[in-house]
Amino acid sequence: MHKRKLGNSGLEVSAIGLGCMGLSYGYGSAVSRADGVALIRAAYERGVTFFDTAEVYGPFTNEELLGEAVAPFRDKVVLATKFGFHAGDSTHAPDSRPERIRSVADAALQRLRTDRIDLFYQHRVDPNVPIEDVAGTVRELVLAGKVKHFGLSEAGAGTVRKAHAVHPVAALQSEYSLWWREPEKEILPTLEELGIGFVPFSPLGKGFLAGTIDDATKFDVNDFRNIVPRFSPEARKANQAFVRRLDEIATARHATKAQIAIAWLLSRKPWIVPIPGTTKLHRLDENLGAAQVALTAEDLRNIETALAEVHVQGDRYPAHLQERVGR
Repeated sequence: MHKRKLGNSGLEVSAIGLGCMGLSYGYGSAVSRADGVALIRAAYERGVTFFDTAEVYGPFTNEELLGEAVAPFRDKVVLATKFGFHAGDSTHAPDSRPERIRSVADAALQRLRTDRIDLFYQHRVDPNVPIEDVAGTVRELVLAGKVKHFGLSEAGAGTVRKAHAVHPVAALQSEYSLWWREPEKEILPTLEELGIGFVPFSPLGKGFLAGTIDDATKFDVNDFRNIVPRFSPEARKANQAFVRRLDEIATARHATKAQIAIAWLLSRKPWIVPIPGTTKLHRLDENLGAAQVALTAEDLRNIETALAEVHVQGDRYPAHLQERVGR
């Protein structure tokens, strides 16, 4: 696994990271502690040095799982976690008051079994707290040695600029994939101008681009895709056309659909580091194999041409969650 640097921050990580959320939260029942630890350690053995978590994943249990898993090699990996919701619960309102940020940092250090957070993201922009105050608080944590780098998640370009003017933003984390390309309009040009890295989550379209989900798929009762318009049975049926086109491209390259989707992200910019998540070892191996898929200029043109003909059905978030992004 080769390395990449997140913008001008100097923060070097594996070209593909591991999003740990699904081990504890979001996609149904959590895996066992032993299985979660084993998967994270397997990722490290395969060259992954960048692991993403948040206090709200569980809540709290995902940070604890990650802390246990990486304890034997903590100094060889980069840990990213997040603050930004009241009581550490994403069903509550955003909360980025300075005192809350400080308390989250202290609690995360304990759960992660570490003395510093390598990358500390604001999970969602808090409309009630000026971003300058948020950046200033994280700057204090950096000066105290508790945090190494500052990040934002799902923030708009204007917010990124304001935060970066107070304290350098190392990375922005937002959804980006072959079937969600909104960041290309304003976000990517802004990040390139400012020298900020980009960390796409859901690089496989919350699993859809892997090709294992269709209109008959039944999600776990705790799977948040149950409320996502893009995952309604009607949308899933219509969106199979997108997957079929992706499959044609993957077959021609002797790769899987997931590998083409991740390789495409890697091809966009050298400072983009996707963080696919999984609970399965064979999927981990498949995802990491994307780092070995070098797409040619012709491949990229074929992808653009083929997928441009397919219109993706359904919004990526229900209205109440869409209100929290792009601020």
